[in-house]
Amino acid sequence: MGSRRRSRTLSRRRPPRSELVSGPKSGLNNPGARDDPRYQPLQRQRAMSILDSIQRQIPPIHKEGYPFIGGFALASLILFWLWSPLGWIGTILTVWCALFFRDPARVTPVRDGLVVSPADGRVSMITMALPPAELGLGDRPLPRISVFMSVFNCHVNRSPVAGRVDRIAYRPGLFINAELDKASEDNERNSLVISTPQGRIGVIQIAGLVAKRIVCFVREGQAVGAGERFGLIRFGSRLDVYLPVGTKALVSEGQTAIAGETILADLTGDDPGRVYRTG
Repeated sequence: MGSRRRSRTLSRRRPPRSELVSGPKSGLNNPGARDDPRYQPLQRQRAMSILDSIQRQIPPIHKEGYPFIGGFALASLILFWLWSPLGWIGTILTVWCALFFRDPARVTPVRDGLVVSPADGRVSMITMALPPAELGLGDRPLPRISVFMSVFNCHVNRSPVAGRVDRIAYRPGLFINAELDKASEDNERNSLVISTPQGRIGVIQIAGLVAKRIVCFVREGQAVGAGERFGLIRFGSRLDVYLPVGTKALVSEGQTAIAGETILADLTGDDPGRVYRTG
């Protein structure tokens, strides 16, 4: 009799199979699971995981863009009040403006002599060219790599090398198409000279058709690291990088460059060059 009573007691205490698999009141088919306090921590974990995944896909916005994004958003609200189709157009432009000022983190290769791209965009030109006089880099042609940024690229500029900013020179000018070669001479530009153990590098921020403001975050005498943010150009532009004589480009015209990550050249000469194909 005692053994029978014991077995009956154990059978009463044993939870149903559904609770063993899914936990008490936490099965997917249990409508009361959400109200169970033991299930709520798991719900919060899942919600936080989904929220974290979404946040990781949204790049941060540079503070220089806040006034513009706010202006676009305010204009969109006014347009919605006037006529809703115009409001939706304004909303699309607001999203575009936010993407324009995105400032994602970059993984920069760190080694003496490496020159990384200062901008997101397309390598539009690799040539020998006379550097602007304000750089003080001499009167003979130097290797120049140009990266063109469209209005859809990230426009935060990053230092191509680690070194010290020897010179900063601003020159007003025109706003012709930044893809044209003469834009290097005629357009508004801001020039930096960065000294490294392997030589001096010239970096030129060039305004384009719609770029009306060049912003520089550094000052003369300041030390900068490779891939460190040093400026921004608003709404389409180009960056030129002047390299010491004899430096070989490790990129090809038409190649997509990522600021702070794509290696443009090696000042040490350890990399003899690369061959590219299109396809």
